[in-house]
Amino acid sequence: MLTGKQRSYLRGLANGIDPIVYIGKAGYTDTVKMEIDRALLNRELVKVKIQEGSDLDCKTAANEAAFDLKADYVQSIGRKFTLYRKAKDPDKRKIVLPK
Repeated sequence: MLTGKQRSYLRGLANGIDPIVYIGKAGYTDTVKMEIDRALLNRELVKVKIQEGSDLDCKTAANEAAFDLKADYVQSIGRKFTLYRKAKDPDKRKIVLPK
């Protein structure tokens, strides 16, 4: 569970990154779930964009993805949302959260 200060810090980091996973017409499929999981393993902080053709609600999709992947919901703006999951291996951690 993230504190307000940590969430704010992650929002600042997310501001500078582009979406790397896109959700299309098919919606939140197993393939999309695997891609988000892979991105979280490599980057810890991932921005996802829901394409115009999709009927998904951004906040609902973000909360579902966070629950499925045991990640933390950071924010959603428009059709984009951001997730964070701390790397299990201390050597692979790229983001140091404030206390």
